[in-house]
Amino acid sequence: MVACGEEPHAAVVSLPTASARGGLDVSGRPLHLPVPDLDRFFRPRSVAVVGASDAEGRPNTGITRQLLAWADRVGARLHPVHPTRPAVFGRDCFPSVADVPEPVDLAVLLVADPLPVIEELGEAKVPFAVAFASGFAETGEAGAAAQSRLAAAVERSGVRLLGPNTNLNAFERFREDLDGPAIALITQSGHQGRPLHALQELGIRLSHWAPTGNEADLETADFLAYFAQLPEVGAIACYVEGLRDGRSFLLAADRAARAKVPVVAVKVGRTEAGARTAASHTGKLTGADDVVDAAMRQFGVVRVDGLDELQDTAALLARARPPRAEGVAVYSISGGTGAHFADLATAAGLTLPALSQEKRAELHTWIPEYLNVANPIDNGGHPVGDWRGRKIIDAILADPSVGVLICPITGPFPPMSDRLAQDLADAAEATDKLVCVVWGSPVGTEDAYRTTLLGSSRLATFRTARNCVTAVKAYLDHHRFTARYRSPFEDAPRTPSPSFRKARGLLRPGQQLSEHAAKQLLRAYGIRVPREQLVTSAAAAVRAAGPVGYPVVMKASGPRLAHKTELGLVKVGLTSASQVRDAYRELTDIARYESVDLDGVLVCQMIDRGVEMMVGVTHDALFGPTVTVGLGGVLVEVLHDAAVRVPPFGEQEARDMLGELRGRALLEGVRGGPPVDVDALVEVVLRVQRMALELGDDLTELDINPLVVLGRGQGAVALDALAVCR
Repeated sequence: MVACGEEPHAAVVSLPTASARGGLDVSGRPLHLPVPDLDRFFRPRSVAVVGASDAEGRPNTGITRQLLAWADRVGARLHPVHPTRPAVFGRDCFPSVADVPEPVDLAVLLVADPLPVIEELGEAKVPFAVAFASGFAETGEAGAAAQSRLAAAVERSGVRLLGPNTNLNAFERFREDLDGPAIALITQSGHQGRPLHALQELGIRLSHWAPTGNEADLETADFLAYFAQLPEVGAIACYVEGLRDGRSFLLAADRAARAKVPVVAVKVGRTEAGARTAASHTGKLTGADDVVDAAMRQFGVVRVDGLDELQDTAALLARARPPRAEGVAVYSISGGTGAHFADLATAAGLTLPALSQEKRAELHTWIPEYLNVANPIDNGGHPVGDWRGRKIIDAILADPSVGVLICPITGPFPPMSDRLAQDLADAAEATDKLVCVVWGSPVGTEDAYRTTLLGSSRLATFRTARNCVTAVKAYLDHHRFTARYRSPFEDAPRTPSPSFRKARGLLRPGQQLSEHAAKQLLRAYGIRVPREQLVTSAAAAVRAAGPVGYPVVMKASGPRLAHKTELGLVKVGLTSASQVRDAYRELTDIARYESVDLDGVLVCQMIDRGVEMMVGVTHDALFGPTVTVGLGGVLVEVLHDAAVRVPPFGEQEARDMLGELRGRALLEGVRGGPPVDVDALVEVVLRVQRMALELGDDLTELDINPLVVLGRGQGAVALDALAVCR
């Protein structure tokens, strides 16, 4: 587990109101997430417990008792509410919330059906309520319908509801004797938050716990946005089973990114990606979870796989100071341990800089000459048992290329391991750099671990190498991300472009456009296509080939026509009028045989150089339009090498998409080939994003494949396109 230096995150950012920021983007979606004032939820002045009980053996009795203890801790006045009980646990009981003699900040509903109570709460102007009842959306269609009725009643009432199907986690005991930035916790499954709540026993502060349950009203995004503005919160840890609204989640993550508050999340389960046209390559490239992963990365959310990683990464990000350098030094008492850990760290993307000759010479003052100290640094064991141990650690930390020192201690070996642990703790107190220790013993009761390592507020202590590497990588990535982050919502288009007016007239509701019509759509947005003409006779094809320029490509063009090559509806490299005439006849014969409706045959400029890419748009059930870029041509289906983003995003994000591709080296030139026009490719991605934003749901899918990217300075040309309208 992690315990390390205390430093609050950057000052809370004051964010403009929705009206000041224009409120909606060009597609009518919000650019601002209203943040509920949850202070009165977590620190209410008065609480009404509806269904309170003190009858032995009843479940509500135990809950009422726990709520009484919680109310005493937070200084709230608790009022039992029950229609037939005069008192509960010696406190006056009221027949309804309306009878409580003071305004109620929070109503806790211990009733099987909260729906009848919601209207009463609205009339009493109760701002917040919690519903523990189950039997809603988690049970199937009938439960989902009941939850919809509950959500509608909540919206009418003005009450903000946590639940249903939630629990008492929001009312847990939080230690108040711990200092430093805290972790705020959001979980959709209360049990999955237990390991993080237990971090308090290792000296790591928690401030809030929001168990969101079924999210009929208050959702993960609401708590994420709220926690991001609290000065005591150093990191937000989330366990997410499903997002209620993708846009709200991104707006909340954007708020956290601007406030420089780290967000670490376990995201499990899968969402429905929505219906996709089978003809589109783009729709096959990214599943729903790929989109979630990309969206989280796009807004700086650190996604981890396990609860142990969630604990360690959130704890480190909450408490560690910003890095002074990105280099990682690995220091151990065993060459094998150091080499093994260096492999793990390098494979994870951490940088292990080779120490300078001067620094190596300094280290060899205390370490035998035959040992490697370039990084990883092997001290051979004996120097850690005396005065030399601290000298070595201080010398490593003094190197300007080192921002993080990691010392794996594979097992207890007193007295050397005890002395090493103490030297590391003392050095961590004296430096502004991050010092990490991996205590590899499976026992965990050793005094060096329990007292020395965990007793230090400045050391980051882990039990596994993997968690250490994951957390350190997330730490460096987070600070690099926030240093350059600019909210994409600030620059999101708010009014349609001139291209939109042209493009809207080209759409055909409910249809897949022909290639010719799809390319007209691209032209409307300034995306280059080849010289081409649509013809309806062999003679016209011959006449068109002259101005297009030999050699030419001929393709059948028609609505609902995809995968033309497989049907033999593409002819390449035609160099004469006779070949063009014969090709026209063959294409139309095949179309008749295959019962393909044509709007004509395209006579196209042939482009046989450059790198084939694809750029497309699909719609995700959670996030709406998404933009995908990847290797094109036949490589689409062979390699599935693609990156996806959720609009809006800027130029840097478009470039980052290209950097994620396994085949990105093709853009830089391979086997003596010249580099291609990456700037033109980025421009196409941004123009396609504009199409996705402006045309919204009216453009169900777009697939530009191949998009041929020519040599540097020569642009990019969309050779083929498929578009599907709603």
